[in-house]
Formats: sequence, C-alpha cells, structure tokens
Amino acid sequence: MENEKAIVVEDLTKVFGNFTAVDRVSFQVNRGEIFGFLGPNGAGKSTTIRMLCGLLLPTRGAGTVGGYDIIRKQDQIRQHLGYMSQRFSLYQDLTAEENLRFFGGIYGLSPVRVKERTQEALNLVGLWERRGELTGLLPLGLKQRLALASAILHEPPILFLDEATSGVDPISRRNFWDLIYALAAKGVTILVTTHYMDEAEFCDRLVLISAGRLIAQGTPRELKEGVPEQIIAVQPGDRLGEALDLIKKLPRVREAAVFGYGLHVATTHAEEVEEAIKNVLAANHIALHRMARVPPTLEDAFISLVDRAKG
Repeated sequence: MENEKAIVVEDLTKVFGNFTAVDRVSFQVNRGEIFGFLGPNGAGKSTTIRMLCGLLLPTRGAGTVGGYDIIRKQDQIRQHLGYMSQRFSLYQDLTAEENLRFFGGIYGLSPVRVKERTQEALNLVGLWERRGELTGLLPLGLKQRLALASAILHEPPILFLDEATSGVDPISRRNFWDLIYALAAKGVTILVTTHYMDEAEFCDRLVLISAGRLIAQGTPRELKEGVPEQIIAVQPGDRLGEALDLIKKLPRVREAAVFGYGLHVATTHAEEVEEAIKNVLAANHIALHRMARVPPTLEDAFISLVDRAKG
C-alpha cells in the first residue's frame, strides 16, 4: 500500500481563451503522503486543484484521484475527497456543531453517523468544548480548525488544502499542521498549496509550477541541494531597501531578496560578489553588520527555480 498512487496527473492542461493557465502538468502522489504544490500567485495552482476536484474540466490531459477519472467520475471523486480553501465554507450564524451536522447531511451520512462523526471531528480539532458557540464569533484560527473538521467529516482518504492557512497567525498555523501530521499518520493523502516556505518544509515531496508549467519536483532537501548558486547572507546595519537595490545591480549577482532582517544574495562567483558588496555598501555609507555564506533555504530554491524558468 505504501507505493499506491492516490493522485495521478498526466499532461493536465487548461486553456481559457488565449490564456493557458495550466500547461501539460504531470505528477503523482503516493497514498498517505503530504504533497506540496507551490508556485507564485497566478501560477495555476488553484486551477489545477479545481480540475482534480472535478469542479473544472481540463482542456487536455488526464488524471485520477483515488483511482477515479477526473473527467468521467467526478461524483465519486467528491465522495472520497475533502476540500478546504482559504475561504472557509462555513455558515457564520450557525454554531460549530450545527455547521458540522449540516455538512454531514450534505455528505449523505446517516443521522446516527453524523452525531458520531461530529463529536469525533470536533474532538480531533480541539473544539468540542466550544461546539455551542456561533461560528461567526470564533477567532480565525478556530474557524480554520472547524473548516478542517467539516472537510474530514465523511472520513475522506484524500484531502486538498488550497491556501488553507492564508492569513492565520503562526501559532495557529503550527497547531493546524500538527493536525495534518495526525491525519497523514492515519493514511490520509494530503495535497497542500501554500505561499509559506516553512509549511513547504513540512511536506514529504513538492512540485513547483510557474506560469502554468511544472519546473521542479522532489523532496525539500533535493530542491535545496539542486540550487546551483552559492547563497551569501548579508545583514546591513540600516537602509535595507537601498542596500537591496544596490546589490541587485552588481555584476555576477543572479538574484537578491529580503530574507528575515537581512538579504540573501545568489551568485556563482561568491568571492567576487562578496568584495563588491563590501565596496558598494561602504561607498554609500551603509554599515555592514554581517556577511557569510549559508546553505540554500527552500525559499532560495524557489526563487532560483522561478528565475531560471523565466530564462
């Protein structure tokens, strides 16, 4: 069962008029895997998810979810799939418990099973004690947990999380990921789209798309080890934005971006660029607190791969 394919995508393509949103994307997801689907805004992530959910017909290509064809077996896919997006599908004027009972009916669960699963799901996400509170009055992090409970109420073997942690505070995001790990440990396959690189690190494997095309796939470690450039961490004393603009213009700098309180500079000529950084900052009276070569992060890999994909 370990190598069973929960999701198979082959040359999946979606064209809207003259615009190709998804362009011949192919990948496979193993059963019980946490699989990350990354890309810049407008890369085609959500369009791909909607095709896999059976909500949007592909222009070309093929795919299966849970063994069901995404074109011919859409109803079966929905029965075996849990879906959660950043726009939680919750009724604000119902209590947490009432929301789940409503969704249980939509999923076709028997009244007895709805009652059982409502309690089980609320206990899993830590909301049983708050089951009687109006959903509209819950903090965002608890609404997120309630949305997850509604997505897994019918015990789907596959779960899609489409930017599901967007706008949620870091502690709530970490708690949410503890729930995701618990589900994956039970054999649930989870496909995640996210903008957060720390979340991408939690995934077993990742694919990265840009402008609708798949440009890389592998484990987080493999993607980081595949970065051809050396990374120089630069921490100016002040005027971070000005320092970034100056460094970006230097010869041999492939890419430079803000990283935490400093900058990450990518280059294949580290010694030459380090000297140039010292000189340009000194010439513009910007203090240099620290400069050191560091291993590439997943964010560095993401920037490098997207930059190379642009040509």
